[in-house]
Amino acid sequence: MQKATFAAGCFWGIEDAFSKLDGVIHTLSGYTGGHVKYPKYKDVIRGRTGHVEAVQVTFDPSVISYRRLLDEFWKLHDSEYAGCIAVSLDGKGPVMGDHYRSMIFYHNEEQKRIAIESKKEQEDAGDEVTTEIVPAEEFYPAEEYHQQFFKKNKQDM
Repeated sequence: MQKATFAAGCFWGIEDAFSKLDGVIHTLSGYTGGHVKYPKYKDVIRGRTGHVEAVQVTFDPSVISYRRLLDEFWKLHDSEYAGCIAVSLDGKGPVMGDHYRSMIFYHNEEQKRIAIESKKEQEDAGDEVTTEIVPAEEFYPAEEYHQQFFKKNKQDM
């Protein structure tokens, strides 16, 4: 098994999309890329910690490739405007904040190489991409009510 970590807006939808892919064993919503240990949601969304909302994906590389995960990542969000990706729960507009930055956190040099190639392909296709590609850092699981949010709340959506 391998891990991949992506930030692409609100982690609820990102986690849901990745969890449906064959070869994905587990998904976990959380926070990474910041400067505070054990951040809490209320502090992350207020910009007090420097973290992004992210999803850590555990996958079986014999079933799904890291490249395929990246293809899904690019489909899931607007990488051009990384500070405004999610839509508010009431549907009345975008949710703003640095905690929604578009980022790929690589766990090894092969992931780094593939991520850079994938980003270049997006740019070569004419997209202006602000997605950052950085080494994986400490990943802090989000509060339980954020985990598998859409599955737990589908009757409310």
